[in-house]
Amino acid sequence: LNKALTGVETSNYELEFETKSKETRYLLVNATTRRDAANNIVGVVGVAQDVTEATKHDRSVAAAAHELRQLVDTANAPIFGIDVHGNVNEWNNKTAEITGFSKVEAMDKPLVKTFIVDKLRQSVHVVLDEALKGLETSNYELEFRTKT
Repeated sequence: LNKALTGVETSNYELEFETKSKETRYLLVNATTRRDAANNIVGVVGVAQDVTEATKHDRSVAAAAHELRQLVDTANAPIFGIDVHGNVNEWNNKTAEITGFSKVEAMDKPLVKTFIVDKLRQSVHVVLDEALKGLETSNYELEFRTKT
């Protein structure tokens, strides 16, 4: 509001406040400078939209995503993933422990070419290509190349 009093309009500012009944509400506020006929600032006009439910939903989704991220990262099984180009886009702590390659070292590298042992590259490539087409393979054994 102070910015609007100096002539700087503010849009989409999220305001968190507590109601008389101690309930937390969230408003999305736009504040516009109010001027008189001589163009002098005489106040502020605020327009607000109650976004409490959407904000609570967004925070709930973010919390769930955080929990899932922790589950993947700390799972006691190697979890890795690739994008449509075959480059690593997921590499959990157990995969890093087994291979010796950190997540930073593995990310965006071609999985098969970089981390799969030579003798299995062709078959792993086929399995991953099939998976990218939606054809799943269960219990496929593969062998990672390790850093040491």
